[in-house]
Amino acid sequence: MDMVNLKINGQDVSVPAGTTVLEAARSAGIEIPTLCYLKDVSQTGSCRMCLVEIKGGRALQAACVYPVAEGIEVQTNTPAVRETRRAVLELMLSNHDRKCLTCPRNRNCELQALADELGVEDIPYEGVRSEYDIDDVSPSIVRDNNKCVLCRRCVNVCKKIQTVGVIDTMERGFKTKVGCAFEASLGEVDCVNCGQCIAVCPVGALREKDSTKDVWEALASDKHVVVQTAPAVRAALGEEFGLPMGERVTGKMVAALRRLGFDKVFDTDFGADLTIMEEGTELLHRIQNGGTLPMITSCSPGWVKFCEHNYPEFLDNLSTCKSPHEMFGAIIKSYYAEKAGIDPKDIYVVSVMPCTAKKFEAARDELAANGVPDVDAVITTRELAGMIKQSGIQFNKLPDEVFDSPFGDEATGAGVIFGVTGGVMEAALRTVAEILSGKPVEKVDYEEVRGLDGVKIASVPAGDKVIRAAVAHGLGNARKLLDSIKAGETQVDFIEIMACPGGCVTGGGQPIVSSRVKMDVNVSAERAKAIYAEDKSLKVRKSHDNPYIKQLYSEYLGEAGGHKAHELLHTHYVARPKYEVK
Repeated sequence: MDMVNLKINGQDVSVPAGTTVLEAARSAGIEIPTLCYLKDVSQTGSCRMCLVEIKGGRALQAACVYPVAEGIEVQTNTPAVRETRRAVLELMLSNHDRKCLTCPRNRNCELQALADELGVEDIPYEGVRSEYDIDDVSPSIVRDNNKCVLCRRCVNVCKKIQTVGVIDTMERGFKTKVGCAFEASLGEVDCVNCGQCIAVCPVGALREKDSTKDVWEALASDKHVVVQTAPAVRAALGEEFGLPMGERVTGKMVAALRRLGFDKVFDTDFGADLTIMEEGTELLHRIQNGGTLPMITSCSPGWVKFCEHNYPEFLDNLSTCKSPHEMFGAIIKSYYAEKAGIDPKDIYVVSVMPCTAKKFEAARDELAANGVPDVDAVITTRELAGMIKQSGIQFNKLPDEVFDSPFGDEATGAGVIFGVTGGVMEAALRTVAEILSGKPVEKVDYEEVRGLDGVKIASVPAGDKVIRAAVAHGLGNARKLLDSIKAGETQVDFIEIMACPGGCVTGGGQPIVSSRVKMDVNVSAERAKAIYAEDKSLKVRKSHDNPYIKQLYSEYLGEAGGHKAHELLHTHYVARPKYEVK
């Protein structure tokens, strides 16, 4: 590897060729402020916060896009650099909605942090300020351009990483803004509600649609309020309370939910185990009876909507299984309601999810049996943290408690790993391989489908058959995989697709991580450690070995894939037209 030698603030630095000045400075322990830059997502140099002085240069340069060169001398902290950065920031703030105390990103805002670090005490450029209507038509995402700083991170993640491309910059000069074509709302275009735009926004210009008010009202009512939590929530919730990234907080999360007043606290891992039973049976049926292959998972609502808009030719490949929390909601309002002697209309199901697209999913007509929705409200990990804080619960001092029986205290490791990319595939293989081989499978860690490669292909022995598996995370990678299959370049039997890069652990509803932290930490990998650790710790690691799953089928559902199961746990999706000018 060719190395380049340079000086930064008089310090000798040696870095690989192709490194930017920003990266070189960071490797030497020198911090350069950024706003538009986001590792692997956005390198545009548009915000000008990272300006530095290059000896002999005629103008200051943006460190995030300026490549190192042999012998150059860089200064990051001269009076001219400091004054210019502060002036740039003051100009941004002059056209910014500075209602910080009521902003959802208060104390977790990169613009706010920069103003503090650069010592901004006044805004000398007060004048005309842009005013925009808030776009809250989408069931999942709210866009407030009054807070936008035009960093273009949301544009880049939507266009480059997710390849959805429903937002972009519009107009020019002072009128520049981020929006959808023809002034449409996010709820009117082909947005898949994944929330990755929220996850990368440095300020409060994008946020999830608030559902906590509905949940508070339900908790104060006579309804029987049941809550279920997705596996990825336990891997990230602690970050909202100052705990290290990747620390499991399952027990404290359960304790907090009880103290919030929920009548029952259940684990969506049970719904994941149920999904494997149905999805595994469906896969076996397709393999053994000449059904449509490859079969593609339908757990990720962002991916399902992406398929409906962009790949309708693959809709028959989609599993007909509902997602785990929707399956669980259906069981709560049928089997559980009967056992508890409660009218389903008096049960209010809340799902705590790492995902903003689940809000859209819960409102789909396809997922309401007899007009009664499977799930009544979806709140994100961030929203749950907000409710805990509002209640004055000291999260870090809570004892560890267990989920309520019968839908939580016997969850399996297979259910837990749904939270990471490759987890649904691995959980399915643990069951399908055992059924096809006709004997217990001792090896349950399918390392070949783990990891953060964008697309993973593996051939997995299962008895006398070999299952050709593919895993993709992030919709840009899904597009690559599907295009390869359409071109005849890839042949597989079973595909797992998750809309969010890294899977649910880095979903659009998870705690926000600053761009500065992301320079040094792989968030997906750190949170995944908590998921795999919990999987290892559980005594039951295969979905079909869950005793309550067996009980549910014997008492209520009959056989996996049977009539009753299809009635409650399966659905169908249809093509959605691409957005057109009205």
